[in-house]
Amino acid sequence: MKFNFKSSYIIAIVAILVILLLFGGRMFFIIDAGERAVIFRPYTSGLDTENIYGEGFHIIAPWNKLYVFNVREQQRDEMMDVLDRNGLSISTDITVRFNPIYDKIGNLYQQFGTNYINVLVIPEVRSTVRQVAGRYTAEEIYSTKRSEVELAIKEETRMVLSANFIDMRALLIRSINLPDQIKGAIESKLKQEQEALAYEYRLRREESEAERRRIEAEGIANFNRIINASLTDQILKQRGIEATISLAESPNSKVVVIGSGKDGLPLILGGN
Repeated sequence: MKFNFKSSYIIAIVAILVILLLFGGRMFFIIDAGERAVIFRPYTSGLDTENIYGEGFHIIAPWNKLYVFNVREQQRDEMMDVLDRNGLSISTDITVRFNPIYDKIGNLYQQFGTNYINVLVIPEVRSTVRQVAGRYTAEEIYSTKRSEVELAIKEETRMVLSANFIDMRALLIRSINLPDQIKGAIESKLKQEQEALAYEYRLRREESEAERRRIEAEGIANFNRIINASLTDQILKQRGIEATISLAESPNSKVVVIGSGKDGLPLILGGN
């Protein structure tokens, strides 16, 4: 039987086309910008957590599976009710921004699957917010220690997510809402505290001013005592003579000296 090369060539092409039609969707992949992928080999080594597929075109065996992850920064908004240290309900509005750690998506898939946001991220954020809020009173969360509460939530959430292959970029507490009655009581208390602080400040300022004046008066009194102690009769006469000479030498004065004045000082008459 004579071999027909042309027929065999056509059969091979048809076979390839059939394979492409049947398995092309499972063999050829394009990983978009901002995505990474891991491969699962069911008949050999299983999930490959070490080798991460980057952006671009990839070909895999049709019996293997490629799991693609969005590794861009993502955002989730959550509203939740938490309890303070005294059991008071507080409504909070949280925003968390995060992305999977690029070279750890194999481990992430192995432990949490592709639905890791609902399985891991959101529950951990909620749990941490509740734990931190439970260590403070409503007044501290709402006003006096709000920055401390926010910092604790951020640091503890970041630590938990980082241990589970998630890089938390930011966590924002957009609002903290209390029942109107409690909120009004806290605001009234804070207003009274501010007024008391302002009154204490005014008292301290007035006390400081009084002390400054007392020190100034003591300085002036000491100065006068020193001056009075140093002003002898001879010094006074010398100062009088110096003043008389200055007047006599002035171009605008017409001076006539007659006899002597009190205490032996010259007597000045005339002048413009």
